[in-house]
Amino acid sequence: IGDGAPGGNYGYTSSGYSVYEEENERLTESLRTKVSAIKSLSIEIGTEVKNQNKMLSEMDNDFDSAGGLLGATMGRLRTLSRGSQTKLLCYMMLFSLFVFFVIYWIIKLR
Repeated sequence: IGDGAPGGNYGYTSSGYSVYEEENERLTESLRTKVSAIKSLSIEIGTEVKNQNKMLSEMDNDFDSAGGLLGATMGRLRTLSRGSQTKLLCYMMLFSLFVFFVIYWIIKLR
């Protein structure tokens, strides 16, 4: 081939070429490892997002039912307040306050 380079390796010495090849293989394997780690992490993030969305949906349903129950209770209290039963209304309010503090105390103990 003319310039003293052997014809089979196109100007590269055989030892130098294998060093580059080994370096490329090592970098490729490192990149492959990093990509698989990122892939598994993104799959875990997707699973967590699905679980969080499910929990938020359940909480939304719970809050809707609690809101409906509270609205019905407030309607009953309005009905009671329209009448002349102020003593009964005071008892109801005190009972509600008592129940609230009992529930608060139970939650606080956990």
